[in-house]
Amino acid sequence: LMVDQQLTTTQQCAPMAKKATMFHCSARCCEDRAASMQQVQRCIERCHAPLAQAQAIVTGELERFQDRLSRCTLHCSDRAKDALEAGGGETRARSQLDACVAACGDEHLRLVPGMAKRMRDGLAALQH
Repeated sequence: LMVDQQLTTTQQCAPMAKKATMFHCSARCCEDRAASMQQVQRCIERCHAPLAQAQAIVTGELERFQDRLSRCTLHCSDRAKDALEAGGGETRARSQLDACVAACGDEHLRLVPGMAKRMRDGLAALQH
């Protein structure tokens, strides 16, 4: 829920405004009757660039977050397998895995506000 709240605001507000700007810009490109097809295409590509940059910022942050979380849970899985192979018993290994994964989740939830701030800062920098 916290992740959704942080990201919903970041993902929807600025990119929606950028989408509107992009569509208006693209429409103006198409209204230029004197422009060649290539000129119109280049104009539209220029209109799309800011939105693509904004999406890259958000996507990049989310991918890094997901990669970190995956590495953490993979580490937990490795530790549980090691414990199982060392004869610790399946119940104990499962309990260890559950506790480790829960700790990963807690740790990564604490990272969400910073990630959302980096997204907002990155998106704000595109405005300048």
